[in-house]
Amino acid sequence: MIRSIWSYRGFISGSVKREFQSRYRNSLLGAAWTVLNPLAMIVVYTVIFSQVMQAKLPGVSNGFAYSIYLCAGVLTWGLFAEITGRAQNVFIEHANLIKKISFPRICLPVIVVLNAGVNFAIIFSLFIGFLILSGSFPGMTIIAVLPVLLIQVAFAVGLGMIVGVLNVFFRDVGQFFVVLLQFWFWFTPIVYPLAILPEWAQHYISFNPMVPLIVAYQDVLVHAKWPQWSSLMTPLLVSVALCAIGMRLFRKRVGEIVDEL
Repeated sequence: MIRSIWSYRGFISGSVKREFQSRYRNSLLGAAWTVLNPLAMIVVYTVIFSQVMQAKLPGVSNGFAYSIYLCAGVLTWGLFAEITGRAQNVFIEHANLIKKISFPRICLPVIVVLNAGVNFAIIFSLFIGFLILSGSFPGMTIIAVLPVLLIQVAFAVGLGMIVGVLNVFFRDVGQFFVVLLQFWFWFTPIVYPLAILPEWAQHYISFNPMVPLIVAYQDVLVHAKWPQWSSLMTPLLVSVALCAIGMRLFRKRVGEIVDEL
């Protein structure tokens, strides 16, 4: 698989470049929309919730605390949502390409991940710049974002592969997943701190594999402290399992995907 991806690296990089350019073609603001969309969400949530939530963030006196808290969750959730959301339709959207050109089909999910990664790199770099200018940069602990990010991407890729393959055969899967993502967002402590929930709610939300990941980002970016690595074992194991299941499902059904499209 890795050899196939490497052999078609030119095709992958060209596809990523073309998709990035076509997304903002004939747009006056171009790639700025990558920043404006999540920024608008952050501004709305900040205006609505800042006065209530600012006092709910324990041990934080920074005036930008809630905005940073939101960014830590919204931006990283956006990466997860983009990978899974694009992966669920990746085979359907590229049906003509799959039927006309012979290439390793695994390249398509790789293109999805790289496109999402480029968009995330742009906006997260600007966020880092904001942290530096506002005096809120967490220092060396910022490197802890990388392993958390790798786990999250693996989780998104595994889940996206499963949903993407199933969506070819059962189109309701994609529709259901869109709705699920909306509920999933609100059942993850992105807008609100986990500590404000009653204990029974915290217990049930703890089963959400995205919670330890988002909390880890918040620990690093808001509180400037290392995440609790032990809490990341569950999402790591879930990510590995989903990737294994996704690859097995893909390899088993890749021939049927062409016929079904």
